[in-house]
Amino acid sequence: MARKIVVTGGKGGVGKTTVCANLGIALAHRSHRVLLMDLDIGLNNLDVVMHVEDKVVFDLVDVIENRCRPSQAFIQDIAEPTLYIMPSSHLAKRQITADQIKKVVSRLDDNFEFILIDCPAGIDNGFRRAVACADEAILVVTPHLSSVRDADKTVAELIGNTTVSVVINRVRGDLVASGEMLSAFEVFSLLGQTALGVLPENDDVNCNIRKDNSAAFDVLANNLINGKCELFDCVSPYKGILGKLRRKLKRNA
Repeated sequence: MARKIVVTGGKGGVGKTTVCANLGIALAHRSHRVLLMDLDIGLNNLDVVMHVEDKVVFDLVDVIENRCRPSQAFIQDIAEPTLYIMPSSHLAKRQITADQIKKVVSRLDDNFEFILIDCPAGIDNGFRRAVACADEAILVVTPHLSSVRDADKTVAELIGNTTVSVVINRVRGDLVASGEMLSAFEVFSLLGQTALGVLPENDDVNCNIRKDNSAAFDVLANNLINGKCELFDCVSPYKGILGKLRRKLKRNA
């Protein structure tokens, strides 16, 4: 039976899709069978992030409207053979309901170990539709007060049967060390939810999901699989005399 996990965050631009994609890759790299499901109907881009947009023949809406079987909408990742993507649609001719998506997810339950659901931004119907299909939620937040405030509102919507854990994305260790950015401890304390991971700011990852940030996502995947709470250290390299020099160099880069 698959662990059905929605990756959400309330606020747009916090990196939900990037986290969903990289976490799926890290899990599949450990030979787990993983499905990435895009539920951002109309504004979908998981296929673009995963570089499979030119391979899309059928999508989630085609499955719901019985134009194909679920397996026909899967796109297998080239690098990780146990990783599959189910893309969404740019346009649905009629309203897609949570019950329709839950039926699709239930048909896939025995085929995967993890089903990661990429959730649309906000806390409207698209959000509720995605959350209804999951038993767990990964709340992605950036270390900025506006993001934390929106995430706190999202937590209020998630409380119930959904287990919530928090991933802090785009942490700049140099700014945390100099007191110019909220620390991971401060963000976790403000939200009051289970800490799952910390991910550093990395421009390369925003452009290429398989580049340079694998260590942080390895820690995140390990925490998710084993129920641990080991946090990737973004700050230590910027402490002390050498750290102060690194901070100056980073500012001038």
